[in-house]
Amino acid sequence: TLTGCAVALLYTEGREHEETCEFWPYSCPCLGPYLYCTWQGSLEQVMRHLMVCHNSIESLQGEDDVFSATDINKPVSRTWVKMQTCFGHHFRLLLEKRVKWDGCQQFFAIVQLIGSRKQVEKFAYRLELKVQRRHLTWESTPRSIHEPVFVIIMNSDCMGVQ
Repeated sequence: TLTGCAVALLYTEGREHEETCEFWPYSCPCLGPYLYCTWQGSLEQVMRHLMVCHNSIESLQGEDDVFSATDINKPVSRTWVKMQTCFGHHFRLLLEKRVKWDGCQQFFAIVQLIGSRKQVEKFAYRLELKVQRRHLTWESTPRSIHEPVFVIIMNSDCMGVQ
């Protein structure tokens, strides 16, 4: 059985192809500005890697979830991660807190499919933030774990609250 991409391209076409190629290696979904893991592998190996090497990450089953973050008032940047399985696929739920130089806090909520950029088009999600009498809703298509968190935030392709 052959594995890997068999497409032959000119050097100048390679970068564009890499962005959509399903055989491009996946990085560990735990990778982030405050988490570090150098693992890379195929899509089929991602969940096994998470269960073996990052078994402290909470994993949930089902369509609905309540994401509770602890210690949000501490004056440091921080990332909270959960894995959720529904509709036969796995998703990474990420809440990132960034503290700016002036002490202002920003929160970003991101949903990423452990899958390809093509697969994300099959899904939609809704995030709801409820604080006292305020209610904020964000609806979108998840991003692929191929897309770095900093790019998702930079492109405002996630729920952001200040």
